[in-house]
Amino acid sequence: MHTGPLGTLERFKGVGNCPAGYAARLRETRELFVHLCFCLLFGVVGVKNRITMTYLTVPIAAKDIESAKEQIKAAQKGGAEMIELRVDYLDQLNASMVRELISETRNIFGRKKLPIIVTCRSVRHGGEIAYPDQLRVNVLVGALQVGAEFIDLEYESFLSTENKEKIIRALSQSSKGRLILSAHNFNGKFDDMRKLHRRIMTVYPAAIPKLVYKANHINDCFEAFDLLHSTSGERIIFCMGQAGLVSRIIAKKLGAMVTFASLDEKTATAPGQLTIDRLKKLYRFGDINSETELYGVIAFPAAHSLSPAIHNACFGKARLNKLYLPLLVEGGKAEFGLFMNNILNRGWLNFRGFSVTIPHKQNALNFVGKNQGFVEPLAKKIGAVNTILCSRAGTLKAYNTDYAGALDAITSKLCITRNDFKDMPIAVIGAGGVSRALVAGLSDAGADLKIYNRTVEKARKLASEFGCSYAPLEDLENIEANLVINCTSIGMHPDIDATPLPKELLKKDMAVFDTVYNPSKTLLLQQAKQKRAKTVDGVSMFVNQACEQFKLFTGTEADVKLMSRVLKENL
Repeated sequence: MHTGPLGTLERFKGVGNCPAGYAARLRETRELFVHLCFCLLFGVVGVKNRITMTYLTVPIAAKDIESAKEQIKAAQKGGAEMIELRVDYLDQLNASMVRELISETRNIFGRKKLPIIVTCRSVRHGGEIAYPDQLRVNVLVGALQVGAEFIDLEYESFLSTENKEKIIRALSQSSKGRLILSAHNFNGKFDDMRKLHRRIMTVYPAAIPKLVYKANHINDCFEAFDLLHSTSGERIIFCMGQAGLVSRIIAKKLGAMVTFASLDEKTATAPGQLTIDRLKKLYRFGDINSETELYGVIAFPAAHSLSPAIHNACFGKARLNKLYLPLLVEGGKAEFGLFMNNILNRGWLNFRGFSVTIPHKQNALNFVGKNQGFVEPLAKKIGAVNTILCSRAGTLKAYNTDYAGALDAITSKLCITRNDFKDMPIAVIGAGGVSRALVAGLSDAGADLKIYNRTVEKARKLASEFGCSYAPLEDLENIEANLVINCTSIGMHPDIDATPLPKELLKKDMAVFDTVYNPSKTLLLQQAKQKRAKTVDGVSMFVNQACEQFKLFTGTEADVKLMSRVLKENL
């Protein structure tokens, strides 16, 4: 029989046979003793294998040992810092199979001994195959017996007395094993995340708490950020889903023990999981630390944006401790305002600047003005901003770099000067933020502008501000213009088969400028070339305005060639 506190604990199993008068009191005593054992274990186990870094962890989710070995080799090649063996994916699972997989993992990594997490998730909490609790716990116990550094069990499953006793006993016999107690919510935020965190640490103080929930909006992420900021030690906290992607990237900055990255999109084990290649290369995971300054593009949608690629490449080349993120802010003015206030109320996040694009350019202008920030005169005239700077003190400055970027792209590609815009008939499709910047610049140059938009009232309002004409989109069939400019997102990836102007309306003596940069050759531009019309793509405009933003972010000139090369590679 096992000796020591856990051996004494085993002898309490006879409680059920005690006389009725003593049973309740003995049960209470037994629970108190269990808690004391956990505290004793915390004193011993808590000093083992202390984590001082954020591990980039790759989950291995395979149906059989051979497939798992191939994934492990790929993870090693990709630069994984920890492996999670998701054994709930294995067919016909048993404890000996897991022992074999751990042994194979050790052989593959050789002298480079990477830590291993063994997870056998219940289906209720995202597991692949519905294995019974008894088997799942036996598998985790077996993993500890052959030297796994970590096992992951759901907090809910751990509350079972039988499961708890088996796991605690196995941990006490392991020289280095640690327990991750996890909780997941695949629908949204926890009712009380802090309370759940306290419960986990009370039930087993030596546990590494893992709390993961789906962010239905980026504003849902701040509760996870706050918990990471207000706690210390080993803990795993992040959000799932596209809105929660940013939490996976900055987990290292906020001191989380682990962030997960898949080998590829097919082997992802949770929604919103990045690939290891993307996390390491695009987001420069190895360079992130607690002092990293954050920047990002506020957009809806945001996944298509190539701004993170070009800005992070330039940050990296200049050896700046800065990171640029995709910030998916759904909704309108209210949601944008809430996001910005969440940022401003958390100076410790160290956000210093934002690019702003569809549909928030006017929301950004209004927010900065409302918060007594500086708005450059040009941006006020345009009525939209695409760049926000945020100081350490929380003061805001707003600019618009679209105007110069677009006009420089047109004049350069068409070999004209800004003076040539005078009296030129120009059709502008769209009445959003990019349209406002172009209309302001072109009207100032004396162009003869006509604005076409689906919502006629929006076109009328913009036209009245700058003294030009307007029409509904249907009137494009009567278009008469030397230059046509698409300022909408029509034709943007992934809807690459769409065009704002039917092919039959394009003419040889017409120039066509599409502000969409992804793809660089939109359907509109392809069809314009077929008609032998001159074309200007959105890449030049995008690089021009991004260079101006980089200068505002850093006070230094951007590497234009690097930006252009990275953009073309990603396109």
